Amino acid sequence: MSYNLAEMFERVVDFVPEREAIVTPSIRRTYAQLDARANRVAHALSERGVGPGDHVGIQMQNGVEYIETMLAAFKLRAVPVNVNYRYESEELAHLYDDADLLALVYDQAFVPRVRAALEQTEIRGPLIVVGIDHDVIEGSVGYETALATASAERDFDGRSGDDVYIAYTGGTTGMPKGVVWRHEDVFFAAMGGGDPTTFEGPISHPDEITDRVLKVGAVMLLLPPLMHVSAQWGAFSILFGGGTVVLASPGSLDPHEAWSLVGAEHVNIVTVVGDAMARPLLDEFASDPARYDVSSLLVFASGGAVLSASTKSQIAALLPNVITVDGFGSTETGVSGSRARMPGADVEHGTCFTLDANSAVLDDRLQPVAPGSGVAGRLARRGHVPLGYYKDPGAGATTFVQVDDVRWALTGDAATVEADGTVVLLGRGSMSINTGGEKVYPEEVEAVVKDYSSVYDAVVVGAPHDRWGEQVVVVVAPRRGETVTLDGLRAYCRGRLAGYKLPLGLCVVETVVRGPNGKPDYGWARELVLTSGV
Repeated sequence: MSYNLAEMFERVVDFVPEREAIVTPSIRRTYAQLDARANRVAHALSERGVGPGDHVGIQMQNGVEYIETMLAAFKLRAVPVNVNYRYESEELAHLYDDADLLALVYDQAFVPRVRAALEQTEIRGPLIVVGIDHDVIEGSVGYETALATASAERDFDGRSGDDVYIAYTGGTTGMPKGVVWRHEDVFFAAMGGGDPTTFEGPISHPDEITDRVLKVGAVMLLLPPLMHVSAQWGAFSILFGGGTVVLASPGSLDPHEAWSLVGAEHVNIVTVVGDAMARPLLDEFASDPARYDVSSLLVFASGGAVLSASTKSQIAALLPNVITVDGFGSTETGVSGSRARMPGADVEHGTCFTLDANSAVLDDRLQPVAPGSGVAGRLARRGHVPLGYYKDPGAGATTFVQVDDVRWALTGDAATVEADGTVVLLGRGSMSINTGGEKVYPEEVEAVVKDYSSVYDAVVVGAPHDRWGEQVVVVVAPRRGETVTLDGLRAYCRGRLAGYKLPLGLCVVETVVRGPNGKPDYGWARELVLTSGV
């Protein structure tokens, strides 16, 4: 046995076949049922020409079929490729081409976009559509139709920890890039390493995977879209521990449904992406706390975007017995660090993390930043790191570097290291604002602005300034019934931020535009600021 993702999942299946693996509002699958369905998907793909090394696009909203298709690809030694369902036809055509997709499994909701993308490019292999069983695009076959005649046998071979997993990431600039991982590396760097409790540390041999299966599996309500890796990693971390992944109905977040699922499915962990998901959830709960049963809830976790101090304070007030966890990482590094607030503890301000043993902050000379020096460096990770970017060695050469025989994956995230070793995240370096020669990281300002009581959501961008080159501008969505002014915002931020970081401009909007992963749309914000003349 190897650290192959399919093989390790199958070991868990054989150990706890009757446990529930995936639950949605309309479907329940045990481990045995999920495995058999994934086998059928694998055979359906194989019968249509998909084999080892072939790339299978997955363009779906959250649902059991997403996990089934990923597992099927792993079983075949094919490569599942996440396709952002928010992309328009030109972006889709680029991704289909760049990823060399041989096959595509897509949701019926995306038929028009898939059809338009296929007018600009070609996918030579099978097209499988979920949700309908008729030929809506020439050459397509319905998902259930394909599975109906496919074998449920688990008869796959040749798999290893060297098999490939590709995760496409849009980043903050440029077209999406595919990050190429070995199964073994992504298992340890991002999928828990076989340690569902995070207390014992990673396993040392693949056979140990079932030794770590919990007697009572954890139940996680996974709210972010599976097309983003943080959700995929969270799902597989739970599945490798014999737990249950609960998915809400596909589409926009429904806070009432989410809290109802917490009670109905006895959820232990709720996973979100930052304030964009957390705040609507908390507002719904605060409107009528007695309406929802949260007695089973132990952890409120965020990955992909950090929670603001005001949101953590709201969690502490509404859910006093719950642990709050911020996880931090990137598609290129896996999970680099985290920060937990235990029940009763004070809420920390700022974006502070404790890194794991394989993560560090490196300066411009690619040497570790001295704790307490105040020097800003780049977050980096060694050990289990990706092989590089798919078909883009140039980009890979600047992200994956060799230093003294150690290979590091560098993120675009800037950070400093406190005297006690705590890492303070400043934000994405490529988004930094140069004002009078000083660098301002948007996320650092956003964290302070979102703690202002009148602010519901905010994003920070740079705009031209005659004297300073760039100025800090805040795009704000006020809380209902509240008013936000530039003078009031500056007064709140003064003393919490250096003078050059204070906003010089303000745009007030009803809603801050974010992607389905909860991350802000900086392009939208910058265009808004430029056209508004702030």
